[in-house]
Amino acid sequence: MREVLDPDDVARGLRRVAGEILERHRGSEGLVVVGVRRGGEIVARELVRRLREIEGRDVPFGSVDITMYRDDAATALPNPRIAPSAIPGDLAGNTVILVDDVLYTGRTIRAAIDAVLDYGRPKQVELAVLVDRGGRELPIQPDYLVRKITISVDERIDVIERTNGISAVVQEIGAQSVTPPPPS
Repeated sequence: MREVLDPDDVARGLRRVAGEILERHRGSEGLVVVGVRRGGEIVARELVRRLREIEGRDVPFGSVDITMYRDDAATALPNPRIAPSAIPGDLAGNTVILVDDVLYTGRTIRAAIDAVLDYGRPKQVELAVLVDRGGRELPIQPDYLVRKITISVDERIDVIERTNGISAVVQEIGAQSVTPPPPS
C-alpha cells in the first residue's frame, strides 16, 4: 500500500478546487454540490466546507444514491443496499457540482447524472473528483480534480475516511484481479 495523498494534500487540493469553482462561477450563487453515495459524499462535504470558508456562505449540499441507475444493477447487485438520495430542492436552473472520490471507467458518473436529472433539469452539471485514475470506458472527464494518477487495472485507489474528514488516499497494488490469468 502506498499513500498517494495525505490529509494536507487533500485539504490543499480541495481548497484549490473550491477556488477554481468560485472563480469560474463568480461566486457560489446558483451552485448545488451533490456527492455520489458513498465515496463522493465525504469528499463533497469537505468541498462544501472549503467553499463556505472562502465564500462566507453555505452552498446547498445533497447526495445521490446510484444503485438503481447502474448499468450492471441486475447482474452485479443480487442484494442491493439502496439509500435515499437527499437533494436540496429543485435543481432547475442551478449548476450542479457532482462530486465523487475516484473517477475510473465513468460508469458511476453516468449513473449519477441520470439520478440527478430525476430531480430537475440543472442549467449545467460539472464534475469534481479527488482522484482520476484513468481507465475510462465512457467519454467522461472531470472539470475539477485534485490529483491524476495512472495505475493498472489490478490496482485500487481507496479513500480512507476519519470522523472529521479524509485521512488519506492510498494506492493498493494488486488489490483486485480484473483480467483472469491466461490458461496453462
